[in-house]
Amino acid sequence: MTKLTTKSFITVLQITILVLFFSSCTNNSKQAILLPAANTIPIDDDDSRDSVLLKAAHVIPSENQMNALKDEFIAFVHFGPNTFTKLEWGNGMEDPAVFNLKNLDTDQWCRAMKDAGMKKVIITAKHHDGFVLWQSRYTKHGVMSSPFEDGKGDILKELSLSCKKFGIKLGVYLSPADLFQIESKEGLYGNLSKYTKRTIPREVEGRPLENKTTFEFEVDDYNEYFLNQLFELLTEYGPIDEVWFDGAHPKRKGGQQYKYRDWKKLITALAPNAVVFGKEGTRWCGNEAGATRDTEWNAIPYTEDPRTMNLFADITGEDVASIDKLMKGKYLHYQPAETNTSIREGWFYRNDDEQQVRNTDDVFDIYERSVGGNSIFLLNIPPNREGIFSEKDVKVLQETGKRIKETYGIDLLEKAEGPVELLDANEDTFMVLDNDKLILEFKLPKEAKINRFVIQEDVKRHGERVSKHALDVWINGDWQEVVSSTNIGYKRILRFPEVTTNKFRLRILDYRAIPVLQNVSAHYYKSRPPVLEMHRTKLGLVDIAPKMADFKWNPHGENASGNLTKGMKIVYTTNGELPSESSTEYKEPFAFANGMVKALAIMNGEVGSMSEHNFGLLKNKWKIIDDNGSVKEHNGDMLIDENKDTFWQSEKNRINKQYVTLDLGEQTSISAFKYTPPTSVATGMIQKGIIYGSLDGQNWKAIENFEFGNLINDPTPRMHKFKNSFSTRYIKLMALEIAGANDSAAIAELDFYK
Repeated sequence: MTKLTTKSFITVLQITILVLFFSSCTNNSKQAILLPAANTIPIDDDDSRDSVLLKAAHVIPSENQMNALKDEFIAFVHFGPNTFTKLEWGNGMEDPAVFNLKNLDTDQWCRAMKDAGMKKVIITAKHHDGFVLWQSRYTKHGVMSSPFEDGKGDILKELSLSCKKFGIKLGVYLSPADLFQIESKEGLYGNLSKYTKRTIPREVEGRPLENKTTFEFEVDDYNEYFLNQLFELLTEYGPIDEVWFDGAHPKRKGGQQYKYRDWKKLITALAPNAVVFGKEGTRWCGNEAGATRDTEWNAIPYTEDPRTMNLFADITGEDVASIDKLMKGKYLHYQPAETNTSIREGWFYRNDDEQQVRNTDDVFDIYERSVGGNSIFLLNIPPNREGIFSEKDVKVLQETGKRIKETYGIDLLEKAEGPVELLDANEDTFMVLDNDKLILEFKLPKEAKINRFVIQEDVKRHGERVSKHALDVWINGDWQEVVSSTNIGYKRILRFPEVTTNKFRLRILDYRAIPVLQNVSAHYYKSRPPVLEMHRTKLGLVDIAPKMADFKWNPHGENASGNLTKGMKIVYTTNGELPSESSTEYKEPFAFANGMVKALAIMNGEVGSMSEHNFGLLKNKWKIIDDNGSVKEHNGDMLIDENKDTFWQSEKNRINKQYVTLDLGEQTSISAFKYTPPTSVATGMIQKGIIYGSLDGQNWKAIENFEFGNLINDPTPRMHKFKNSFSTRYIKLMALEIAGANDSAAIAELDFYK
C-alpha cells in the first residue's frame, strides 16, 4: 500500500470529517471507511493515483447487484425457431410454423437447474429473429402463430410457474435487435417514425392488462413496441429478477436508436429487484467460451456517468480496472461480470449426435474459476425439439451440482480456531484488518485433507480492497506457501493440490485500502479420473491423454499431475457404444478414420466423464490445389495439418471471392463437413459460403450453400450436413461472407465425413 500524497491525504481527512455522523457504523467499520461508500463515485481532475485507488476501494454493489453476486450460478435458456432450423442466428423471416413444438416440460428444466445448484434462469423471450415466446398483444410473430398448442401456448407462463414451484428466480432476455421488425414490410425497426409522446402500455381491445400503471415517454415506433413488450414481461410473468440486453446486432436499419433510459425507468418501477445486464447493472465478461480473467475487479472506470448513460460498450480486454485504467475514467462504478458460455457447442440445440456437450469436469472448472474469481457463472442449456433438456445435458448438470455440494457443502474450518467474525458464516459480521492483522492463522482440531480455500471480502459495505494475497500451510514443522493470487472481491476460490495439515495462514500482501474480510472457509475436492482429450495425426494415428489442470505447484518435489493419475486406466470404443471397464484399453496411438471415438478414464474404481471426438476422413493423401493467394505465414497446408492452432488465411482486399481447392486423393462419398475457425485471431471467420464438387478438377458443380452464425463471439467448430450425400474427388470451399465485414478468410482446420 503506497502512502497517500499530502494533497490527497488532506482531501481524505476533509471527507472523513463529513462521514463521522454515520453513527450506525461500528468502531471497526469507522476505521475501515475513509470515504462514503457508494455505487458510483466521481473522479476529480486533481485526484492522484492514490486517491483514485482509495475511491475505487469504496465503490460498493447496489442491493440488486449484491443479490446477483450471491446467486453465483445461473442458467440461460436459448429456445425458439433456431431450435428447429438448427441455426445460431435466424433471419427474422422464418414462418412461425417452423416452431413445431409438440411437448414442453419446464418442470424438467427447473429440476435439472435445481440439481445443479443454479438459483436463477434467464430465457430468450425474444431473440434477434424477433419471434416471441409469450402471448404478446403487440405482434403476431411468435408462439401465437405457431402449431404449439394450436397457437395458444405460452413458454414464459409455463416457465414462470415452474420457477415458483422449484424456488428459482426468473429473468428475461429481450433482444433490442429484431430482424422481423427490420425485414417486414410494415416493420417498426428503423422506420424513421417521429418521436412523440406516447402512453405505455398501449391499450389493445379485448386484451386488458391487470397492472394499471401507465408511463408517458417521448419515443418512436420501435421504442414504443419494445416498451410495450417489456411491460408485458415485467407485469404478467413476474417477479422478474434480471433483464438481459444483448449487444449483438446481425443487422441495423434506418439509424434506429434505443432509448434505454426510458426502458430503465420502466424496469425500475415494475421490477425493482431486477438487475439489468449489458447496462449499468452487470456486464459481459468479454467472451462466450467460459474464459475468466486472473484478476476481475468490479469497480469499473467510465468516462461518462453510468447512471445516465444510454449506450454501454462491451468490455473485452484482459485489463479491466487496474490503476492505469482507473486513471482514464471520470467515474468509478460497481459492475459485476457475468461469465457466460453454453453447455453445448452453440447457443441453440441442433442435435445429440454431432453437437458436442461440455463434460462435468469442464463445467465444474468454469464454476470454480468464475464464481471463485469474483464473477457470476451464466451457463446456457438449450432445450431440444421435444421441449426438454437432453439427457446428456441433464447428466452433466446433476454431476456438477453433486460436486459443488460435496466440495463446498462442508466447511472444514467449522470448528477451527481463528477470528470468529470470519468463521461464523454470518453475512452481517466482518473483520477490519489493520496493519497488525494482515496475517491470519486458522487451526483445526486435527489434521485434514484440504485442496480448496475460499475467501470473501465485505464488498456489500466496504467494497473490493485486497490486490494480492497468499495462503500457507503447516507441513513438516514449517510454513509452506501453496498458492498466491491477486484480488478477492465477493469471492476467491484458491485451488491447490491436496495437502494434509491442521494449520493455515492467510497473508494479505497488498491492498487499495484497509482490507475488510467477511468470510473464509476450507474444503476438499475429491480427485476424480481426469477428462480426456483426443488428437489425430495427419497419418491417422489417434492418441488419448488426460487434459490436466496446471496448478503451477509441486508438493514435496513431486509432480502433481502424476500423483493425480497414478493407477489410471483409459478405455475407448470406435463403434458408437458407450465405453465401459470391459472396453478396449488404450495403450498406444491407433489408426482410425471417419467415425466417433468415445473414451473415459477409470481410477480407483471410479469412472470419469466420457469424452468423444468425431473424426473425419484421413488427410494423408490430401493436397491443396489452389488457395487463391494466402498470407505467407498462413499457407493452405495449415488447414489440413490436423493442428487447430495453425490456420490458413487468404490475402486481404482480393477482388474475387476467397476460396480454397482440395484434392482428396481419391473419389469419395461426402455427407458432411466441419469448419474449425481460428481462435488466435478474430478476423476471417467464414460466416456464409458454398461448397463445390468435381470429379476431374475442371468441371465444377455447386453442391450446397452453408451458413454459420455468431462465430466471432463463439469460435467453436461448426458442422454442416449436406441434404444429400455426393461423390467427389476435388472440393472447393468459397467464402461468400466474412463475419464482421472482414475481407480475409481463415480456416484452422477443414474436415469432411463420409
